[in-house]
Amino acid sequence: MKKIEAIIQPERLDAVKEELYKADVFKMTVSRVKGCGQQKGYTETYRGAIFKVILLSKIKLEIAVNDNFVKPTVDAIIRGARTGEIGDGKIFITDLPECIRIRTGETGPQAIG
Repeated sequence: MKKIEAIIQPERLDAVKEELYKADVFKMTVSRVKGCGQQKGYTETYRGAIFKVILLSKIKLEIAVNDNFVKPTVDAIIRGARTGEIGDGKIFITDLPECIRIRTGETGPQAIG
């Protein structure tokens, strides 16, 4: 079992979800987050004052998958999120030692579904 976390551009969320659905991945958690990487932010003028925006809005996807779904899930995220520009995002894959479905008490791969 693995946990896949992806940080993507907000405007790419619909494309990523579409690609995930094509790969039969329907369960995910989506959060709005802020962060910075190579983009290093930008400056903005508001009412004559210049503001430096360092933390940019991003979307964080968290998806728990069984081992046989890792590659299809990662490939789907890449297909949906890639624009070829700086700021496309990152994908992190970590081991998931345990998963428990609260409703039924199932554990392990059966709990992920």
